[in-house]
Amino acid sequence: MSTIAQSLVLLVALLHLGFMVLEMFLWTRPLGRRVFRLDPGFARASARLAMNQGLYNGFLAAGLLWGLWLDARGICLFFLGCVVVAGLFGAATVKRTILYVQALPGLLAAVAVHYL
Repeated sequence: MSTIAQSLVLLVALLHLGFMVLEMFLWTRPLGRRVFRLDPGFARASARLAMNQGLYNGFLAAGLLWGLWLDARGICLFFLGCVVVAGLFGAATVKRTILYVQALPGLLAAVAVHYL
């Protein structure tokens, strides 16, 4: 796998580790509420759901890092595919910016892994 592809996969993994931290640990704190534009009441009421979502983002990051560690294109492509699908679904059901923050980086990394 090329250095460019590895760098993009690492970037996507780091993004998902960041999402995990925001959703699992900072959801009800000022930074988490500001990032996701949440009022305190909704943040408290949805904290358990956000923790679950954060855990899944952590699994995506772990899978990408595992693929990098093994230098395994197939593993990276599988987890990048999951990232893209999750980003498309999030953009369609929650907020359009998820398309640019999650799906697009995943797609660019997948193209690099496949072709470079």
